[in-house]
Amino acid sequence: MKFGLLRILTIILSFFFLTGFVPILSFVGPGVTALTSGNIYKASAQYIINQRIEKETGKNSLTLIKETLAEETDKNIKKNSFDDDLRQLVETRLKMTRQKLDNQNLQKLLKKRIEVTKSILDLNNTTQ
Repeated sequence: MKFGLLRILTIILSFFFLTGFVPILSFVGPGVTALTSGNIYKASAQYIINQRIEKETGKNSLTLIKETLAEETDKNIKKNSFDDDLRQLVETRLKMTRQKLDNQNLQKLLKKRIEVTKSILDLNNTTQ
């Protein structure tokens, strides 16, 4: 008797899992909620929401949340990449501008020294 019941139960369970009949798992979550919390309303609301999400998107709620988080992560990575590229561009431009300003200041200083040297040499020439 027990062997026959075990055999029938094994055949039924293998039918569910081997044929891809997964919608039975959608009853497991709300069933566990109903059993653990004793709140039938909460379990039925969970089941209805999951069914509605699946009907609207074609995905179960876990897959939908996973994909949404993956998209957000990708957006953040792209944003950070853009920020890094922009920062490098600005730093490069700042270095170039500083170098140009230093060269201009050096040229002005050099011209001034030349003028001072000329004026000193002219003064020395006039006194001799």
